[in-house]
Amino acid sequence: MAIQVEELREIGTLLSGAGADGAVLAELRLKFPHLKWSRCDAADVLEEPYRAFPAYDLHLMDASHHCPLVVADPAVASGVILGVRSVRK
Repeated sequence: MAIQVEELREIGTLLSGAGADGAVLAELRLKFPHLKWSRCDAADVLEEPYRAFPAYDLHLMDASHHCPLVVADPAVASGVILGVRSVRK
């Protein structure tokens, strides 16, 4: 199932103001239950993010296979990887 443009806008809106506390992932899972969700350290994903936010890198994934693949095309994406960025003070 492809990720729709409107869904990406809503996800972006939520991530724009979200801190890296993990609460946003629970909210996203509730709002978009048809998508697969994963969270990891941003440094663990080698591919360029689809979009970057202050606390997260957003990567699209094709989770239709045994091993998820990072993809750049929302039309083939069935999930999202949130790469948590390190907070520097």
